[in-house]
Amino acid sequence: MGNERSGRAADQVARAIESRIETGQLAPGSTLPAERDLMEEFSTSRTVVREAIRQLSNLGLVEARPRYRPVVRSPGFDSAIDAVGGVVRLLLNQTGGVRSLFDTRVMIEVYLVREAALRATKEDISAFSKALSANKDAIEDSEKFYETDVAFHKVLYQVPKNPVLNAVQKAYTDWLGPHWSAMPRLPERNRKNYEHHRAIYEAILIRDPDLAEAALRAHLRDAWDQVRATFGEI
Repeated sequence: MGNERSGRAADQVARAIESRIETGQLAPGSTLPAERDLMEEFSTSRTVVREAIRQLSNLGLVEARPRYRPVVRSPGFDSAIDAVGGVVRLLLNQTGGVRSLFDTRVMIEVYLVREAALRATKEDISAFSKALSANKDAIEDSEKFYETDVAFHKVLYQVPKNPVLNAVQKAYTDWLGPHWSAMPRLPERNRKNYEHHRAIYEAILIRDPDLAEAALRAHLRDAWDQVRATFGEI
């Protein structure tokens, strides 16, 4: 019962602080009151205060570091997505978890590549071109190739100028990255992935959304085959 009461007390403290953040009483960049002050204000223990701060940190509302007072984070879609990161990582350990997340990536990028073929600006086309060139130059360097691979796909998420999509792209990279980095990387495989990227770029360049979608699906289908060959069904 003691742990249950402590948990309820921590919930109450966390909700009170969260309310102050929502109303602006605690502004982004400001620090939370010292632990001792919070203990006195809420008539509670250090353990309860620390649990409340942990909850706020998990929600992405504060940044907590050892030996420093927690800092209120600026609101943003990235912090909202970060808040569910721990749960997603646990789900990825379940059978089919990685595949399910990868399938959502396919759905989003199919939409994005069609949007790019229809609406990419000159600046977007230039960004694709530079990313593709860097990808080609890195074929013999697998670590660098992975970075440029991520950068090429990142351009897709930037075309609609929607900050939610930027946060989603970062989340996919963070969540799936550990699996991708564990895969054996060879120049022949890099070259094949580059050719897929080039096909996607060329379809966008001629403003053909159907061709762009087909090229993207072929790329991601091949990418998943590479994953399955390494890890089996995950």
